[in-house]
Amino acid sequence: MAAPAAGPVFWRRLLGLLPGRPGLAALLGRLSDRLGRSRERRRRRSPWLLLAPLLSPTVPQVTSPPCCLCPEGVHRFQWIRNLVPEFGVSSSHVRVLSSPAEFFELMKGQIKIAKRRVVMASLYLGTGPLEQELVDCLESSLEKSLQAKFPSDLKVSILLDFTRGSRGRKNSRTMLLPLLQRFPEHVRVSLFHTPNLRGLLRLLIPERFNETIGLQHIKVYLFDNNVILSGANLSDSYFTNRQDRYVFLQDCAEIADFFTELVDAVGDVSLQLQGDDTVEVVDGMVHPYKGDRAAYCRAANKRVMDVIHSARTRQQMLHAQTFHSDSLLSQEEAAAAGDRRPAPDTWIYPLIQMKPFEIQIDEIVTETLLTEAERGAKVFLTTGYFNLTQAYMDLVLGTRAEYQILLASPEVNGFFGAKGVAGAIPAAYVHIERQFYSEVCSLGQQDRVQLQEYWRRGWTFHAKGMALMKMTGMTGVRSFSFASAMTPVWVSQRAPVGTMELRVWVPQGRQNPLFGVLTVKKGGTVGREAWPPTSPLFSETGQ
Repeated sequence: MAAPAAGPVFWRRLLGLLPGRPGLAALLGRLSDRLGRSRERRRRRSPWLLLAPLLSPTVPQVTSPPCCLCPEGVHRFQWIRNLVPEFGVSSSHVRVLSSPAEFFELMKGQIKIAKRRVVMASLYLGTGPLEQELVDCLESSLEKSLQAKFPSDLKVSILLDFTRGSRGRKNSRTMLLPLLQRFPEHVRVSLFHTPNLRGLLRLLIPERFNETIGLQHIKVYLFDNNVILSGANLSDSYFTNRQDRYVFLQDCAEIADFFTELVDAVGDVSLQLQGDDTVEVVDGMVHPYKGDRAAYCRAANKRVMDVIHSARTRQQMLHAQTFHSDSLLSQEEAAAAGDRRPAPDTWIYPLIQMKPFEIQIDEIVTETLLTEAERGAKVFLTTGYFNLTQAYMDLVLGTRAEYQILLASPEVNGFFGAKGVAGAIPAAYVHIERQFYSEVCSLGQQDRVQLQEYWRRGWTFHAKGMALMKMTGMTGVRSFSFASAMTPVWVSQRAPVGTMELRVWVPQGRQNPLFGVLTVKKGGTVGREAWPPTSPLFSETGQ
């Protein structure tokens, strides 16, 4: 019982060491308040957890009855297409990447063969030699495009966060300035600035700490009609030893068009980097931190939602033509007519979360999926930073599905070993983890909700995702980030092919395997080898 009580005291002592650090102080203050209230909340709320599914948002109603012509297995998730566009693809066009090096090499290869467009959205671009290699690939492709006998008019659009991309003298902006200066008509660099960082607050909060106010967190990398959806940033550790998730969608024109339009929309409400390292607002757009905040947020909401609504309309028309036309063609007839694309068996729903603009689609869908996870379902959830919202925590503890949650061990947290107060952040996440598991045990749910820690020597862990599975097989695969501004959901009759390796630290003396491998094979079968133990894994020292 000493550990929970010590948490708030520990953080309040840290706060006392932070004169002139208002950004981090505010962040740690919120954490301290949350930890301090947790014991009282546990006393009050435990019986109410049984009502969590009833108090949570209901499943949005499907506006049309289930389609008997549509491929089997999608009906349960059709309600999502009331919120966002629905894209049907073949699972043969979906590939799961397994390593940072594979992610980096694929991006370079895709840049080199791109003819029409390269769209990259990330939190930031690093400043090391690997990042420079990526910029050099862009420069080479743009140069070849202009010098070709039949120019392809390649366009490059890059969206980053303003505060993170402007940190330090050498930063994302300085890395990209040569491209802007040499190819001003072919390169666009947009820097999103949160509308919440303005006025006196913007003047007082120093670099790094201003990033706690709000960030642009979309991670999508697009080359012609090929798309990589990931949680990885454009930085050397994400190319070498920082494990993340990466899904490669090949030859998916409609999806590539949607993400191009979405990044363009967010770019339009962002600041535009100029060749002299200044920034400008798009003509007619409200300034994100100098203009009226409400007017800016309304304009940004309309710009983004217009993209979603127009894509929904297009996909609904395509769906009707594909499955409801009076002259439906067989796959053989379609191939004879020149359409060689395989029939869709996977449906992708790109979710959006931009709370300052009152866009909370990801939140709605996530809470609904967790609410509807019935007995017999199993939820695999992984996150690099264990800090569930209260709503998600109540749903995990109040529903009947089994949960297996994979967390970063302290050593593979990106803040492990950092100087100053930042070095204590891994301990804070361990404290939150312990509090959550104490609540699991107090409710007698340790057989249903299990926690494990990822560990791999010399690596860090950043993967965020959720897989919803049935005991009879995989019915839906979903990949998302709690902190993301964009989340893909896919429902598949056949799971994407790939391998996910989970190295899990086991306390000394436990007679258990040290690692586990979950392999999704062709046809959607799931194989397990040396799967980690079901008991929770905790460590005082992290050794």
